[in-house]
Amino acid sequence: MAAAEVPIVSSRVLTLPNVLSALRLALVPVFLVLLVRGADAWALLVLLVASLTDYLDGVIARRFNQITRLGQLLDPAADRLYIFAALLGLAWRDLVPWWIVLIVIGRDVFLLGLGIVLANHGYGPLPVNLLGKAATFCLFYALPLIMLGQAFPMLGWWSLPIGWAFGIWGAFLYWWAGIIYAFETARVIRLPRVIAPIRSDTIDG
Repeated sequence: MAAAEVPIVSSRVLTLPNVLSALRLALVPVFLVLLVRGADAWALLVLLVASLTDYLDGVIARRFNQITRLGQLLDPAADRLYIFAALLGLAWRDLVPWWIVLIVIGRDVFLLGLGIVLANHGYGPLPVNLLGKAATFCLFYALPLIMLGQAFPMLGWWSLPIGWAFGIWGAFLYWWAGIIYAFETARVIRLPRVIAPIRSDTIDG
């Protein structure tokens, strides 16, 4: 059985997947303005376009070997920004409580602090765990479902309860994953660092 090929990650900047990711990022303020103004149907359309570009840039990057370091940064950044924009827009209109906004944003601030601790000890960011992916999945689907119920009230009887279920569960998992990251950070920074021995013939004197 042939071993699975490891994708090559390049340092290129100008690739079609990166252009699509940049477009998705550029649509974040458009999405937020539409949401704040109550144009939920148009905001959902922008979110749909963003989701399609997210799918396409992943397919193109894998199919044509265009996986880049920049793309690996832009993709999760765009996901986070859409979640934040949706939370802020809905909270601004009193459609979701501000405590949910504080829980989600506070968790990412917490992870930023963990990243600084790791960097000070010479380590890069920790890999994303499955629990963190599940939390992001829940939030990424919860907010559009809540928006759907606002844009089309006749659908609210099912989209709002499901959206809130995803949202509350996602917020819980978000912090659960954050606590796991904290324990993992504590474990990693306690690992003994391997220091290369100094050769006697390189010492002056």
